[in-house]
Amino acid sequence: MRTLISSAFISLDGVMEAPGGEPGYRNSGWTFKDVEFLPEAFDIKGREQKEATAMLLGRTSYEAFSQVWPGMEDFADYREMPKYVVSTTLTDDALVPDWGDTTILRSLEDVAALKRTEGGPIIVHGSATLNQHLSDAGLVDRYHLLVFPLLLGAGKRLFSATDKDTQKLRLVEHETYANGLQKNVFDVVH
Repeated sequence: MRTLISSAFISLDGVMEAPGGEPGYRNSGWTFKDVEFLPEAFDIKGREQKEATAMLLGRTSYEAFSQVWPGMEDFADYREMPKYVVSTTLTDDALVPDWGDTTILRSLEDVAALKRTEGGPIIVHGSATLNQHLSDAGLVDRYHLLVFPLLLGAGKRLFSATDKDTQKLRLVEHETYANGLQKNVFDVVH
């Protein structure tokens, strides 16, 4: 069984929307304009690229990342990595040709089947709605969270407000940085 890792920048109140400057959100770009940049706080992002063997995205995040990441040296390890996009509307002709092998998955059952294949960790970036559905379905195995010392109020959140049974997490790695950023790595206790 492959490990599914959800990686997210989140505010202290759980918002993950538009961390890098995406248009349409009043606090867009909050990760870099409101907190001093310390490179060591982002070391986990490089580690994720080296350890992951596949990437899973929702349609909206795929459409945003696929326009930028293929040409960025910071994300070079993701170029040839297999990508999976969960979408009921995306078509093969909408996939970008210069970002490696990409497969469209149509359901959470398809994601569960992917997890049952041979291979290493699968990383999920962005993808707020997908993350909520994956968590609610019990498909996430680990969370890599960079928690920013900000309260953003409204915005897309990492976790849903679904009424569900308690999901226990075990803290396996953590660090706090001089700029107030916290790295929290949690394993989901299944």
